[in-house]
Amino acid sequence: PDWRPLVGDFFQSEAGQALGRQVTARLNAGATVYPLQPLRALELTPLSEVRVLILGQDPYHGPGQAEGLAFSVARGVKLPPSLRNIYQELAQDPLLKPWTPPAHGSLQDWARKGVLLLNTCLTVEDGQPASHARYGWEVLTTKIIQAVAAKPEPVVFMLWGAHAQKAAKDATAASGQDLARRHLILAANHPSPLSARRGAVPFMGCGHFG
Repeated sequence: PDWRPLVGDFFQSEAGQALGRQVTARLNAGATVYPLQPLRALELTPLSEVRVLILGQDPYHGPGQAEGLAFSVARGVKLPPSLRNIYQELAQDPLLKPWTPPAHGSLQDWARKGVLLLNTCLTVEDGQPASHARYGWEVLTTKIIQAVAAKPEPVVFMLWGAHAQKAAKDATAASGQDLARRHLILAANHPSPLSARRGAVPFMGCGHFG
């Protein structure tokens, strides 16, 4: 409920109306769009309970994968490489041992405990990564980032990769907010196998979870 004013204002705006028309047009053209519940992150994590924001890019684009939470996949779905690295980093963090990864890739339990798992774009088409980028979701997710940054209590921002870091910086700069003044900013490379072990700040060994 505490997200509804922000979300309602967006979908009544010109940008929200344009987004709706574009997604509807793609569905009417026969496109398969994931996930079924694009706003799942907001349903599971009320604004008042956000303690951590993990920022992703767009949903997984394979059948049955995306469940509306950044980096999370539905139970029974094979772990994507990025999530496998996230679990590996959790398991090797010396402040958390012993930690045993679950037998699934759903992060719904994290979401229910105050971890907002937000992608900057909330829909995607089957087999076409970033296909709905610049449809207008970023207008909404920018407002969500700003709302989290405006919370009076400190929040941990986990920003993995250049996209997440730029999105958070741009969103807060546009609203005149200084993230580092009240919040904890943890930045590293993206957990993708292409970048997880590269400099300048490798994801593997970053120690963010501890």
